[in-house]
Amino acid sequence: MIDVCHLTFEYPGHRALDDVSFTIERNSVTALVGPNGSGKTTLMRCLCGLEQPLSGNIVVDGIDVVDQPRRSHERMGYLSDFFGLYDELTVRQCLRYAAEANRASGDLVQATKSTAENLRLSDRLDQRVGELSRGLRQRVAIAQAIIHEPTVLILDEPASGLDPEARHDLAVLFKLLQSAGMTLLISSHILAELEAYASEMLVIRGGRLVDQQSRITPVASTRRLLIEVIGSANDAAALIKQHPEIRSVTATNSQIVCELAGGDNAQHELLMQLVQQGTKVVNFSTREVDLQHSYLNTVRSPLKT
Repeated sequence: MIDVCHLTFEYPGHRALDDVSFTIERNSVTALVGPNGSGKTTLMRCLCGLEQPLSGNIVVDGIDVVDQPRRSHERMGYLSDFFGLYDELTVRQCLRYAAEANRASGDLVQATKSTAENLRLSDRLDQRVGELSRGLRQRVAIAQAIIHEPTVLILDEPASGLDPEARHDLAVLFKLLQSAGMTLLISSHILAELEAYASEMLVIRGGRLVDQQSRITPVASTRRLLIEVIGSANDAAALIKQHPEIRSVTATNSQIVCELAGGDNAQHELLMQLVQQGTKVVNFSTREVDLQHSYLNTVRSPLKT
């Protein structure tokens, strides 16, 4: 659905994107994460044809974005971090304008109605946008991005300014859009929220793509274990490191977090080994490797030159 090959972008005196390449599969929800200033927004603007890269290729839903940016807009929806709205227009007029600007086909009256329902804006359709709160304005901006039923939706910090209920509704909406066949790329600093709907993760740092992970198909059978013991965990950690399927071990006070390959048999053997050596194990459980853990492991690794 999205193919980026050797993308490079420069501002005067600064290379914002450096030879970035990746592929995003159709009907996926991908989290784009990275530190401030890493190049996330620049990457999104290049994907949407709003910035001209120095070099590289971008193909979205079969369309070369660099060569045909206007045509690609018909297939894409985009919400920028600092979105702009026409304060003097009503919500209905804003949605109708966005639909026609992106050459939406079909019944625009019905499209406006259904989009407003999905964003809980039905009772605001005839209200001027300038009279709305920050959270409601955010919803209108998201509605504008999806009114023309794009195949790809790109969102830069979409939950910023929303209350907890609205953020929950947004997660439900993203899942609904995915189930309808849409491909989503979402940038956010709130990794706990991305956890609710993202199936893939792209990590960008210093203008480079440093990792791409799938949360649906984890690498091999590696699992993360939480082991709690009575007393200091250092002796148990030293014992765990001797297991041939252990990939990493971290000990803090009486807790040990480790990553183990080999599946159920390896997990059983590790527990038996600890018990037979006299380790007083009070908790031995698996923990899902979440976005927060994966992201921190990636950004704390040395950047390859």
